[in-house]
Amino acid sequence: MSLPATRPAAARPAAALRRRIPPLLHQPAFRRYWTGQTVSSLGDQITLLVVPLIAVSTLHATAAQMGYLTAAGYLPYLLLSLHAGGWADRYGRRRRVMIATDLGRAAVLLTVPLAHAAGVLTLTQLYATVLTVGALSVFFNVCNPPLFVALVPADQYLSGNALVNGSRAATYVAGPGLGGLLVQLLAAPLALVVDAASFLVSALFLRRIDPAEPPAAPKEHGGAAEGLRWIRRDAVVRASLLGTATVNLFTFVIGALFVLYATRELRFSAGLLGAVMGAAAVGTLLGAALTGRLAARIGIGPAFLFGLVLFPAPLLLVPLAGGSVAGSAALLFGAEFLSGVGVMILDISAGTIFAACIPDALRSRVFGAYQAVNYGVRPLGSLLGGLLGSTIGLRPALWTAAIGATASALWVLASPIPRMRELPAPEPAPGPAPGPTAGQ
Repeated sequence: MSLPATRPAAARPAAALRRRIPPLLHQPAFRRYWTGQTVSSLGDQITLLVVPLIAVSTLHATAAQMGYLTAAGYLPYLLLSLHAGGWADRYGRRRRVMIATDLGRAAVLLTVPLAHAAGVLTLTQLYATVLTVGALSVFFNVCNPPLFVALVPADQYLSGNALVNGSRAATYVAGPGLGGLLVQLLAAPLALVVDAASFLVSALFLRRIDPAEPPAAPKEHGGAAEGLRWIRRDAVVRASLLGTATVNLFTFVIGALFVLYATRELRFSAGLLGAVMGAAAVGTLLGAALTGRLAARIGIGPAFLFGLVLFPAPLLLVPLAGGSVAGSAALLFGAEFLSGVGVMILDISAGTIFAACIPDALRSRVFGAYQAVNYGVRPLGSLLGGLLGSTIGLRPALWTAAIGATASALWVLASPIPRMRELPAPEPAPGPAPGPTAGQ
């Protein structure tokens, strides 16, 4: 009797490994898109550390100048998102726009090490660099959701968002450490060459895909403000925006005060503070891994609501901290870690819902309008944090912000989101005389 044929032992681990790779990563187009996004996100995390270091260590910026630098990065999102979304829907060829903005951002970032090498780098140039990169990022971001939908089948939106956000979470962990190492090995301005290279890699991978993108929107579908009008009519996305904008406003109040509170009130060293803040990045990795199973068990809408609560609620531990440094560190470590889990559940479930329910003809405009509000409240939160911290004190300001952020879930409770077990069907894009949508 002959024995049954068996697979060679060396092939079995490879086959097992292949089965563990998510199905979307077996598709060359999505794999290239995902790889480009991951590399670019890693470069972004390096730059988030390196640009402030350039301002402080090379250009000796004051506290006020550092504030201007932060504001310059957010200003384009507030001013350009609406118009960028309208233009992207009209133009239609979004992959081409994304490639152009990748190349543009690489070129702009390279001016900083070149100016440093020539001995002519100034704060004014650094402001202009951050502002220009931010403006190009706005156009890249409003083009990204339609490209994602063109690459990912509807029944795999959750898996696709988990992969993209999961790799982004990994860059949160690796990016700052790599950025610090590069600054140790090179002058800080030279470390920006790595981020410029990451944009070139992103452009290269985008050139290697050619999905069937949604067609350009006809003129009768409204102007740039149609994205805002659509959000106002749609109960799901409207509640999402109110909830996420509120939580961003108050968490940026906390962010503006966190370092000062931890060092002055809780007596944290710089090393301990870095370890505590790094816990959030580790939490995002766990959140990315858990979201798919959580949504399958309780539904995509309840997962969104759970993330909207879990993101801010642990931050109530921040003003609760006090007493010994070790006890305070334990509370803040738990707060940052759990908040990181929550924000990733929120981001993945929100992206999945939006991919399903926003019409292709309005996708960039809706995302641009959403981004204008959601990003626009962030500098307002930072300013409010400074005002509250200086008037009522650090701890009372943190209590106010943590309670306000946790209460953001109230916007969502009365919406269809908590009852949304499955992904919704896309709402129709409005015609020349739009009527009420089904979500109204």
